[in-house]
Amino acid sequence: MGDSGTLALVESPVQLLNVLEWAHVHPPAVPTPRPGAASAAPGPVAPGRSLTVVALAPRDPMTRGQLRRMAELARDEGIVVRWCEARSSRGSLLRTAAELTPALRSARRVVLGDPFSRLVQVLLPVTRAREIIVVDDGTATMEFTELLTKGARLVRWHRSGRRLSPADAAFGVFASAARRRLTPGRGRQVELFSSMPASPPPGMALRANRFAWTRARFGPPTISAGTDIVGTSLVETGVVDLERYLTAVGILAGSHGATRYFAHRRESVEKLHRLSVETGLEIVRPDLPLELVARRGPIGHTILSFPSTVVHTLPLALEGTGVKITVCDVDPEWLTDSASPRAQSFLSGITGTARDLHGLASVVSGQATALAP
Repeated sequence: MGDSGTLALVESPVQLLNVLEWAHVHPPAVPTPRPGAASAAPGPVAPGRSLTVVALAPRDPMTRGQLRRMAELARDEGIVVRWCEARSSRGSLLRTAAELTPALRSARRVVLGDPFSRLVQVLLPVTRAREIIVVDDGTATMEFTELLTKGARLVRWHRSGRRLSPADAAFGVFASAARRRLTPGRGRQVELFSSMPASPPPGMALRANRFAWTRARFGPPTISAGTDIVGTSLVETGVVDLERYLTAVGILAGSHGATRYFAHRRESVEKLHRLSVETGLEIVRPDLPLELVARRGPIGHTILSFPSTVVHTLPLALEGTGVKITVCDVDPEWLTDSASPRAQSFLSGITGTARDLHGLASVVSGQATALAP
């Protein structure tokens, strides 16, 4: 591994999906796809530049399951995937870093899925790559470019405002070194490959992700007469109050005739059970990122979603299908006392940009509040 080609570090199924999207529009040389694997032809490539994906296995069972499924899809495309248990024990991080050091040092290009990841921030200073590509890890991309432009600490919005722990302080040296590596500079190119409304800092190249691989590989989907709701992990991250959320989903389901609820991979079993009992919704736990699940179908003619990545990605993945996507605003009263001061403005920003860029309608607690032209 690490033959002066491209090395990608991913920790979630969405990150790996976006690596596949990046490879589709900027294809490195990869081995011949598996016999019988359906794949869009990538076109001519520069010789001698291989792509290896290192999957840094997460702990969450649902995320692990989706990531393994995405790894199989990547292998079907002829991409080498290496699975690393980087969190299995106290010493696994150091062991993983040691194992990956030769590949990181020899890679000509490094692709990253989550610049906020402590694991990635530990590994990044090791690389000598002259090209670094950051692919989407959802709405985190919007934060990443904003914080990088300000020269601020790379900390997710739902964690900002909290007191630093001793571990946070000790980790600061790695975070600072990683931020320097992610800042375009002399002899180092940094590119952002994104479907999000992010504004890269000066010197950083931007390439738009239009989900071309997803549309070529799957669908078009069968569209049902029903309405689907897309869940969120805002309760699990401590941003939104559980009872408020359950009430809001119930109102949405009743007012829009929704029948299915696509769970976020981080939503708790207990919360999903309550949703099923109290709303009558069928709970669906996708085995792949929702962009692929929706593209494969069947999918409802209307999709209701709280502010999240999918209000920007689903319009691209489902382009031309006629599926209507509506975003549900988060009422400030739903926020918990421990929510970050940035929570409301960040969530409102997701909603506003989705309306402006993709022409989405928005609702609050099931009542229409705004329609895009």
